[in-house]
Amino acid sequence: MKKRILGNGLNVSEIGLGCMGFSHAYGTACDKGEAVRMIRKAADMGYTFFDTAECYTGLCADGTVSYNEEIVGEALAPVRNHVVIATKGGVRHEGDSLAVDSRPATLRASVEGSLKRLGTEVIDLYYQHRIDPNVEPEEVAGTMQELIREGKILHWGISEATEEYLRRADAVCKVAAVQNRYSMMARWHESLFPVLEELNVGYVAFSPLANGFLTDAFGKGSTFEEGDFRRFMPQYQDASYDANEKLLALVRDMAGEKQATPAQISLAWMIRKKPYIVPIPGSRKEHRLIENAGASEVDLTEMDVRALDEALDRMEMSGVFGGHAAK
Repeated sequence: MKKRILGNGLNVSEIGLGCMGFSHAYGTACDKGEAVRMIRKAADMGYTFFDTAECYTGLCADGTVSYNEEIVGEALAPVRNHVVIATKGGVRHEGDSLAVDSRPATLRASVEGSLKRLGTEVIDLYYQHRIDPNVEPEEVAGTMQELIREGKILHWGISEATEEYLRRADAVCKVAAVQNRYSMMARWHESLFPVLEELNVGYVAFSPLANGFLTDAFGKGSTFEEGDFRRFMPQYQDASYDANEKLLALVRDMAGEKQATPAQISLAWMIRKKPYIVPIPGSRKEHRLIENAGASEVDLTEMDVRALDEALDRMEMSGVFGGHAAK
């Protein structure tokens, strides 16, 4: 797979793997052995960028707790020197909301816990998982600078970053990447692009397929198991399939023209848009890992991207899941 640079020298595969779904948010956690096998398969396919987080936990079929970082760490141990692991700290799940805490002591404890669960001596990219309104960005950046000097992390980033927060944090300690939601259905962070270019900050796009909706694999009447967040996402309600028919038709048509799949078009669209965008789609299925990796080879031209953007600008579509509220 082709490579991209985030910030000042973090070399990653053009498409990364979001590992959250192996243990969190998509129903019963995946069997650990199977999850390890799939992540290693991804590494064999050419993925070198793997994303996890401290708070990605879930229940296995036997009732035990699945810790995503432990799965990722075990899976990548044999190739640790050839991959980039990103993880996040500073939030915890409380029902349908996120409790944020970016105090220095909390972040330090989170880093130590992540190092242990990942079984690694250093974290390649460590994100502040959500902005904490009670802690100034300069204080968070100062903590990250200390962790870099101590050799605990190599680079740092901010998830769900705003322009003001990014500028203030970057002035204290160079930010490698922001990790924000981005897809054809969620384009509200495109206003950050000029700032990212000015500051030389990468954009790691999570939920690049709108939580799987843009794979075009679902339809009216689709059901999801207990604990699968898609049960309540606006794009997966029956009425939304009618509202999004033009969107899906747009992607299907381009996929047919390029001998690709809708998911590949959705990923290639953002890859071709900017050289610093790296999507991190997630899947538990091998054929999806292969499909997503193949988006790197889809031949979308600048004209194709512009035509897609112009169509999206004019298009009405349903709401899309925007994440849990933070408190």
